[in-house]
Amino acid sequence: MTYGSDGIRVPALARVEGEGGIEIIVSDGQVTQARLDIYEPPRFFEALLRGRRYTEPPDITARICGICPIAYQMSSCQAIEDACGATVTEPVKALRRLIYCGEWIESHALHVYMLHAPDFLGYESGIHLARDHPEIVARGLRIKKAGNRLMEVVGGRSVHPVNVKVGGFYRAPAATDLRALLPALEQARQDAADTVAWVGTFTFPDFERDYEFVSLRAPDEYPITQGRLVSSRGLDIAPAEYDSHFTEFQVKHSTALHSVLDGRTYITGPMARYSLNSDRLPADIAAAARAAGLGGTCANPFRSIVVRAIELMYACDEAVRLIRGYQPPDPPSADVTPRAATGYGWTEAPRGMLYHRYTITADGAITDAKIVPPTSQNQRAIEEDLKDFAAPRLSMPRERLTWECEQAVRSYDPCISCSTHFLDLRVRQT
Repeated sequence: MTYGSDGIRVPALARVEGEGGIEIIVSDGQVTQARLDIYEPPRFFEALLRGRRYTEPPDITARICGICPIAYQMSSCQAIEDACGATVTEPVKALRRLIYCGEWIESHALHVYMLHAPDFLGYESGIHLARDHPEIVARGLRIKKAGNRLMEVVGGRSVHPVNVKVGGFYRAPAATDLRALLPALEQARQDAADTVAWVGTFTFPDFERDYEFVSLRAPDEYPITQGRLVSSRGLDIAPAEYDSHFTEFQVKHSTALHSVLDGRTYITGPMARYSLNSDRLPADIAAAARAAGLGGTCANPFRSIVVRAIELMYACDEAVRLIRGYQPPDPPSADVTPRAATGYGWTEAPRGMLYHRYTITADGAITDAKIVPPTSQNQRAIEEDLKDFAAPRLSMPRERLTWECEQAVRSYDPCISCSTHFLDLRVRQT
């Protein structure tokens, strides 16, 4: 960021996971505005999808993110299948949930150990943390490797998997190949339990928020691949009702759209999932959450690292359970025949609810696409949090205030996470 005649100017730097900056404006000793500047040039995926075949979204949208490609594949598959009136079998649904567990494991492990924990421990990065505590970082990498390996066995590779298709999978993994993953996943589960106990000892700022939480909620399981969309203030809708309640809009300082729920700011992601679904957790994981200082809800974004560690435990448990009960789907995919219709789908990405909508023609051409990722939904809440967080801390040394505001943004694990260690804080006095 540099100062210009019109205030702050941010150069547009193209990074796969994005670039971001902070601007906090102070006037007469009061914070008047806080902005999360997302300035990566738009990549136009929704426009790229128009004119493509209805079978292509899983492969195209996976390229939106190298950390959570499964989320994009699963949401896109559900939306296309909804448009086509197709129903997949229970074994296919179970296999989808299994590969999604792998993504939760690798993504949460990356965030907890490499991106967020260094903030609490006073380290510049995970690399600096590893110099003093190699055993801690090794544990995080061991967990992440287990998740990556699971994605590879089910999906064909761990980054942008190639085995996912509309209707299911191109091939079902052999039961022996999945069972071979059990030792590493069981170790990851123990490592995740140790992670919960570890992050529970961190010191957290006193910063409780009055959020409207939004997440999926399923009848009898912690939500990953299915459920109705609910909120802590009474929302309860099916996918086709999403556009009647959620509105996206552009702001000048962001190339990602902001989003509101019936005009209100809301938050999606691990805190929302946990707060709306903690009663769906197994008893031993719920007990670990309580021991780490969580109640039935979590409204302090800095404590979200504990929630992610709890979800690590759950994802490892689920992966082990699904592998032990695995029966290869035969066939591995359902027939999906195009028809002229609009379809809707959503799943719970590691960072929150991810919505897809597609309109297709009778011969299978996509005429319209809409994708709403978690980060764009959370931008407005992040900015409001930054404003309220910074206001009582303006007397802090500038370097310390910068550190703590960056940490506040990293609490959300936004999908500009690979560059959050380069966030700049500019306090402009007027």
